[in-house]
Amino acid sequence: MLTKVSSLRPVLRRLSILLVVLTAASLGAATPPGPLLHKPAPAFVRTDLHGRRISLRAERGKVVLLNFWATWCAPCQEELPRFAAWQARYGPQGFQVIAVSMDDSKTPVRTLVHKLRLDLPVVMGDARLGTRYGGVLGFPVTFLIDRQGIVVSRLEGATDLDALDQQIRSLLARH
Repeated sequence: MLTKVSSLRPVLRRLSILLVVLTAASLGAATPPGPLLHKPAPAFVRTDLHGRRISLRAERGKVVLLNFWATWCAPCQEELPRFAAWQARYGPQGFQVIAVSMDDSKTPVRTLVHKLRLDLPVVMGDARLGTRYGGVLGFPVTFLIDRQGIVVSRLEGATDLDALDQQIRSLLARH
C-alpha cells in the first residue's frame, strides 16, 4: 500500500497545481505583476544536470532568462528548444538561460533534455525556490532579468515568444 501511495504523489502534486490554476482562471483572476517586478532577483546556487555549479549571482552583467518548467507541461516543451536557440544565438552578447525543472525526479528531466537536445543549464527546483520567486504554481513561469540583476518581466503560461525575443534583444542592446 505504501508503494501505491508514494507512486501517486507526483500525480497528486500536479493535480493540486492544476486545481489552483483552474480556480484562479475561473474566478477571472488576472496574473498579478508579482512582488519581484523591478526588484533584485533572489540569488540561488544549484547544481545542473551535468554537475556544474549554477549561481544566479555569477550571471550578473548578463541578461538572464529564468524559466520554471516541468516535463509534463506541453507549453514548456514548446518553449525550451526556442530558449536553447536563443542561448546559442545571444550567449556571446551576454545572454544566459537557466531552466529550472520543478519535477520531483531528475530521471524524466534528463530524458526530455536529451530528447530535445537542450544545450543550456538545467537545474532542479523545489517549492522553496518557487516561493522565493513569488510562488510558482503553474508552468511555465519565466522571468527576464536585466544585466543589473533586476526582474523586468514575469511571464506565466504559454508566452508570445516573438515578443519575448524582442524584449531580450532590447535588453541586450543596453550596456
